[in-house]
Amino acid sequence: MHAPPSPAQLIEHRALFIDGQWAEPSGTDVIEVVSPVTEQVVGRVPHASPADMDRAVAAARRAFDDGPWPRLPLADRIEVVMRIRDALAVRREEIAELVTLQNGSPITWSRAGQAMSAVAAFSTTLAAAADLRLEEERQGLGGPVLVRREPVGVVAAITPWNVPQLTLAAKLAPGLLAGCTFVIKPSPETPLDAFLLAEICAEAGLPDGVVNVVPADRESGAHLVAHPGVDKVAFTGSVAAGKTIMATAAQNLTRVSLELGGKSAALILDDADVTAALRAIVSGTCAANSGQACVALTRVLVPASRYDEVAAALSDAFALMTVGDPFDERITVGPMVTWRHRRRVLDYIRIGRDEGATVLTGGGVPADLDTGWFVQPTLFGDVTNDMRIAREEIYGPVVCLIRYDDEDEAVRIANDSPFGLSGAVFTADVERGTRIARRIRTGTLSVNGFRLDLAAPFGGFKQSGIGREFGAEGLAGYFEYQSVALPRTPATTTD
Repeated sequence: MHAPPSPAQLIEHRALFIDGQWAEPSGTDVIEVVSPVTEQVVGRVPHASPADMDRAVAAARRAFDDGPWPRLPLADRIEVVMRIRDALAVRREEIAELVTLQNGSPITWSRAGQAMSAVAAFSTTLAAAADLRLEEERQGLGGPVLVRREPVGVVAAITPWNVPQLTLAAKLAPGLLAGCTFVIKPSPETPLDAFLLAEICAEAGLPDGVVNVVPADRESGAHLVAHPGVDKVAFTGSVAAGKTIMATAAQNLTRVSLELGGKSAALILDDADVTAALRAIVSGTCAANSGQACVALTRVLVPASRYDEVAAALSDAFALMTVGDPFDERITVGPMVTWRHRRRVLDYIRIGRDEGATVLTGGGVPADLDTGWFVQPTLFGDVTNDMRIAREEIYGPVVCLIRYDDEDEAVRIANDSPFGLSGAVFTADVERGTRIARRIRTGTLSVNGFRLDLAAPFGGFKQSGIGREFGAEGLAGYFEYQSVALPRTPATTTD
């Protein structure tokens, strides 16, 4: 088992990262990072005030309006971003441990889903940028037109606590390559890894002011979103926060991209190999960052004829999951990020019971874990799609098992959700599975697996968000387009 951090191991930052410097905060407030395993303070960083946000925006504004970064050739920006990517790869174990320390992600999941996924996001975006044309001449109706891609400007990147490095990479990699500058507001639950990224950016040779890191709570975050010096807000988080950000940004017509929640369905068809399907479903439910993942497959749709078979097998699989210290490599499910969040998850379990669903396994707090914010992997049976536990995002290791009678009903249930982020279809017939995938209103979907491919666009339908991240589509979100109508070339005459 991993030893709890001692007071001597407290990670403390006393300055914010603004305009290429470690800058003293304007106030004395601090954010304390509390381990969800030990319930002890393991880190401390300055709390950025609205005045600090103003300083950070001013620095990013100067770097964009007057600095060299947006004006460098794309090849030069690619070179710097490659150095950032390579440094992240070198420090991947440090990043994984730092994220696990803050949010309790199982360390094996942190290595792949936190550290290396961030590296991969940089790599796929760099690949997309390699083929990018920033200017092209087209023949318009009245003559030639020069179509130019211009960086959107100053970006406020607001990231969540569940996958802080990946969600930041999804914004920073395309934005930097486009020529944007950044004010990064990490979640107050997980600010420590953002300071490590600031170090990496400085060492990579980014000009002053291109990246600024200012952790803060909602009040200072709201000030950042409303700031007239911000050209785009790139946010990952809850639907409620996303709606507030969109309403605030509308006052200045600030561009937004929103990656929000999900209540994704896994459709097990009548011909599916249940054993193979359950392996993927387990990895896409409670084992996906302890269920604290927007893409988690939290509704499992099963043919009525195979319901008992799947219920028994999935119950056994959930019961075998190991819950505990996330630094123990044998552990598959770690704690909830805060005591408040654990209370929320347990409240939903109570709601599910009150609604008439049956707890097939789990349903409470592990009896042998007195310290830490743990919840048992919980499988509900006898769920109908109108129940709150089937419609609202719980964001924990809680999964609903729902019966259906035929393929059309399965598609209808999958689509009967305010969300549309992820999903999966399991079948012996890949062509059939692909055909069904085309009918489901969701941004990403896997056939016979659970995969988020960072080379492909990621984002949601409906209340799961606006815009796309990763790949060429993610890069496109950090550009504005300018059309320059050119004069007709005079016709050449000959005697």
